Amino acid sequence: MGWSKDPGPPTGGEFPRRFSFYQLEMVIMADKILSVFIDESGDFGTYESHAPFYIVSMILHDQSIDISANIQGLDEHINNLNYPNHAIHIGPLIRRESIYSNDLMEERKRLFSALFNFSRKLPFSYICAKIKKSECPDVITLTGRLSKSISRILQEHREFFDAFDNIIIYYDNGQVELTKILTSVFNVLFTNVEFRKVSPVDYKLFQVADLICTLELLAEKSTSNAFTKSELEFFHSARDFKKNYYKHLSKKHI
Repeated sequence: MGWSKDPGPPTGGEFPRRFSFYQLEMVIMADKILSVFIDESGDFGTYESHAPFYIVSMILHDQSIDISANIQGLDEHINNLNYPNHAIHIGPLIRRESIYSNDLMEERKRLFSALFNFSRKLPFSYICAKIKKSECPDVITLTGRLSKSISRILQEHREFFDAFDNIIIYYDNGQVELTKILTSVFNVLFTNVEFRKVSPVDYKLFQVADLICTLELLAEKSTSNAFTKSELEFFHSARDFKKNYYKHLSKKHI
């Protein structure tokens, strides 16, 4: 199957006031749907010391679990921080780049904390593929290893995925190479999969995928004391990063 235009996030969380027993039965019997929000850290270019890994995070959310109240709360919070209708992008936020280039540290930390605390409270799990780019001399090797890694992780959790009637993949198609890998691997392993191209601003869980990618990259860098100056300024130390942030969200890794 190809990638379809996403119709946008569903509203809901409550039944209509007038709801027949037949309609209620149909809801109970409705398909069980898994949302998979995917983001990446890195690219398919040559190895560079500041970006030693290619990481793919997949946020797994059972659509039967309503998170609309959480989303509304985050929307209100970031509006109060003067970032209306904003997709939080963690990498530039930490490095004080792009839209955040003129923001103070306190402002950026408040925005980071908003997404971090939102993520801590959400009922989701995640899986993650990591490839050392230093071990990939060319794009063919990287593509092959990433494909095998994603396939292996999905098969390790086959029982989890098989519990759902339908799987919907959400990705912004930011990298053509990864889009092709995802389409190929998921279609080989599953017959009940649908692909949707999305805009990050429309889905908070896509922004959570971006957060997880960054935290997993920083966790790898912390093992070799490879934090950059901007990362040290933001988190103070690798130890504080692990204690205050990584250990809390890494509990959702399966």
